[in-house]
Amino acid sequence: MNVNDPVSDMLTRIRNANAAGKKSVSMPSTKVLAEISRVLKEEGYIGDFTIEDTKPQKTLTIDLKYGEKNARTIKGIKRISKPGLRKYSSAKTMPRVLGGLGCAVVSTSRGMMCDRDARAQGIGGEILAFVW
Repeated sequence: MNVNDPVSDMLTRIRNANAAGKKSVSMPSTKVLAEISRVLKEEGYIGDFTIEDTKPQKTLTIDLKYGEKNARTIKGIKRISKPGLRKYSSAKTMPRVLGGLGCAVVSTSRGMMCDRDARAQGIGGEILAFVW
């Protein structure tokens, strides 16, 4: 299946699997998706992720994380910068998700990172998604 926007596809798959209470979700892998998964893992929104070398393309499998009584760790996930309208921000104007309770995944010149890290390093970039 040919996907025009793999980041939106990834976020939608995570959102749907999370709502259905699935333990893991799989998708075609790219370097960008692996980096977004790394940021989500560092921030504690997902359990772990693995990249399997399958044919014709590598597969990214994300293990979703749940709290006590199957409470969802990811309450919401939203794509911000889209192919038709890119959203960029400087370090000074970097948005705070839910007043700092959530995380904005930012693509910077130094790699993918959370908005807090980008603000601390004083660099801006493209705001890919909000997670809370």
